[in-house]
Amino acid sequence: MKRKSFRKTARKILLMFSVFAALIALGCYIYYYDLTRGPLPRHAGELRIDGLHDTVRVIRDKWGVPHIYAANYHDLYFAQGYTQAQDRWWQMEFFRHIGNGSLGRLVGRKAEVLATDLFIRTVGFRRAAERDLKNYDVETVAMLQSFADGVNAYLAKRDAGGLALEYGVLRLTGTGSPVEPWTPADSLVWGKVMAWDLGGNHDKELVRAVLHNRLGAEMAEQLLTPPWPYGRKPTIIQAKELVAAEPALASQADYKNGVRENNLLLAGGVPVGINLVFGQGSGIGSNNWVISGKLTKTGKPLLANDPHLGIQMPSIWYQVGLHLQGAEQTRSVAGFAFAPVPGVIIGHNNHIAWGVTNVNPDVQDLYAIRVHPEDPLQYKWNGSWRRMTVHEETIYFGDGQEPVTIQVRETHLGPVINDNRLEAADGTIRGFNNENPQVLRWTALDPGTMFKAVIKLNRAQNWEEFRSALQYWDVPSQNFVFADINGNIGYQMTGRIPFRARQHSGLLPVPGSTADYVWQGFIPFDKLPRLFNPERGYILTANQAVVPPEYYDWLSREMGEGPNYVISREWDYGYRAQRINEMLDNMAPHDISSVRNMLGDNMDIGAKKLLPYLAELTFDDAAVAEARNWLLEWDGQKHKDSPQAALYAHFWAVLTENLFGDQLAEDMQLKGNDREMWAAYLLLQQPDNTWWDDTATEGLSEQRDEILLRSFEEAYAKTIATLGRNRDNWKWGDLHTATFVSNPLGLSGIGLLERMVNRGPFAASGSTETVNSVGWNAGAGNFAVTSLPSLRMIVDLGDFRQNVAIHATGQSGHPYSKNYDDLIELWRQNSYLPMLWTPEQVEAAAVNTLVLNPANQR
Repeated sequence: MKRKSFRKTARKILLMFSVFAALIALGCYIYYYDLTRGPLPRHAGELRIDGLHDTVRVIRDKWGVPHIYAANYHDLYFAQGYTQAQDRWWQMEFFRHIGNGSLGRLVGRKAEVLATDLFIRTVGFRRAAERDLKNYDVETVAMLQSFADGVNAYLAKRDAGGLALEYGVLRLTGTGSPVEPWTPADSLVWGKVMAWDLGGNHDKELVRAVLHNRLGAEMAEQLLTPPWPYGRKPTIIQAKELVAAEPALASQADYKNGVRENNLLLAGGVPVGINLVFGQGSGIGSNNWVISGKLTKTGKPLLANDPHLGIQMPSIWYQVGLHLQGAEQTRSVAGFAFAPVPGVIIGHNNHIAWGVTNVNPDVQDLYAIRVHPEDPLQYKWNGSWRRMTVHEETIYFGDGQEPVTIQVRETHLGPVINDNRLEAADGTIRGFNNENPQVLRWTALDPGTMFKAVIKLNRAQNWEEFRSALQYWDVPSQNFVFADINGNIGYQMTGRIPFRARQHSGLLPVPGSTADYVWQGFIPFDKLPRLFNPERGYILTANQAVVPPEYYDWLSREMGEGPNYVISREWDYGYRAQRINEMLDNMAPHDISSVRNMLGDNMDIGAKKLLPYLAELTFDDAAVAEARNWLLEWDGQKHKDSPQAALYAHFWAVLTENLFGDQLAEDMQLKGNDREMWAAYLLLQQPDNTWWDDTATEGLSEQRDEILLRSFEEAYAKTIATLGRNRDNWKWGDLHTATFVSNPLGLSGIGLLERMVNRGPFAASGSTETVNSVGWNAGAGNFAVTSLPSLRMIVDLGDFRQNVAIHATGQSGHPYSKNYDDLIELWRQNSYLPMLWTPEQVEAAAVNTLVLNPANQR
């Protein structure tokens, strides 16, 4: 009896434990499901929304691309804000905290985050955005407010966990912050983030100053700014297309100007290389081109664009169609937006299409100021002491640690940007730097009007209205290409471009105690480079030099001789531009298929220039010599399956290190980019140049062929070490992989979390300075993708129904949405989706329709 009773009790206990375990498992599943699926938004049905004036329809296809139909502009931008918050709220939240310098509020107090927050607060992105808001016209403010109202209408219906899984995960780590309403300034601060990443060069000034002092100006400039190959590679506008083309005068300020005065600046402690969202440096550029009807099969223009930006998850772009339905016609614009802002940045409307690439002008300067020895809030200016403005900034932390309050000093030239540095050793904040304070002058800190340009651009109907809109696009400076349904093509450079005193090159830090180096003014919009219906029948931009030197002579005659009018001396060195130019000429007449092939082209013409110098070398090892001969047979295509591309990439990475690295120490990380390609090519023609000497070998003086031999031998050994001895198994894509990382969980170091939000690695074709510019960083020690064509778009001005596009990851920012990563493979294969346009196309492809009704509608 006792045994039976014991067994019966044991069975009851086991059953209780089983039920208890099942309940725990069920609870865990419910929690996990709510954490991961709870944030997924509603895309179908009807909703009543406060703030709408009339009914809005949001129609999505299977890829999650929304087309928004509204009866007035308020509702159109309201619904855009609502829709982008549905799909990308965490991205919007993260981006605004970057721009506000408040990432610590999201992720807690972490040294690397705090350093960035301190710097952004010191520069004053948010302060600049709020100045912009006060400067905008009524119509632009209304657009921004309508967008913000739509975002807030979505936020109002959900708690933090219902908006994004990141909130729930961060809460588990003891980090949390309230979700604050969206404001117009939150959208504007995104413009400052964009301007910083796409228009900053202050860090290059510091590197240049250091290398000038160590190596001498002439040697340093052979790497930093080798002469741009005018006449050998295409500028955007050719000399014969200028208003008046005459022999060039030496109107550019010499790079040596200011060096002697700047020796005191070398210990300035200004942060370098801070990139926020878009990426910076190698690979950060774009291609666009427009082809007139005389070179196309349809007789109408074709326009292509593929911005090259930092790799990330989700995509930086959000594809959208905006349709204003009127009594007689629908005014539409379709293309790509940034999640935090209204309107379409790249795309087309009923009449025109446009694409952008980065100009990379010189719009930042560093000034060394002198602070009063007894009053840190005064600085010397033209012989007198001048008072600084002081801003107090408080940084809060989501993990409950004590907030930090700093004081930011600002002069009439700009903020002192090497104040408030975080000490790596003990985490303390230094406060004022009175030893060698440096001030940043930057165009984006002046009141701006970029979003007025977005409104007007989206509604422009012809070349004149297009240009009228772009006069307000002040930062960041962009190369816009244009086409219209009447067959016209054009180009307009935009931006607030400063011109300087003759003695101020803009390439080095300068004294800031007198007016000798202040900006003299800005190049008027009507005198910025532009082009309309050129005889050649196409226009291409790939971040190369915009104009030949003759432009500056024309500008001097127009505006007066004396100042330094140079837009930039740090252009891309034209490898992509040269290759696109060749294909535009050789592949005509063009159609969407030929343009698609151009966008996916993997030819490394830099390699084709360099490889002949290996041909005459004599290797002691027969296997190495045979590998060299095999490489010389390569077609130059950096396809992911190419074995020779893998060997060449190793060779190029080793060569850049052996050629330049020994002279640079810790001051500059090599990138393997276009500048280094062109510098190396020029040095190959100077076999006894000092750069070839290895400073680590005392008593020896190496020349070109010795370094080439050593570099190829090392590269061959490295390729075998990474890919094995069998060359048949070598693949470029096994080295060159793309991993899309989501912030901040994707960098948590916790495998489970990273697998939830990251995607990859994926083998990738392309390389730095191929047209399919899938960049990597030679100084990083690997070939992982750091930048890529973030979208690809082809517009047929003869029939918008034929348009195609793709962007890099997916429409959704929710990791458990089917639209989070469904575009990656299409993007990787250079495949495209229809860029829907007509109501018939949109309805035929509709998968979900969400109807938004005014809350007071009966």
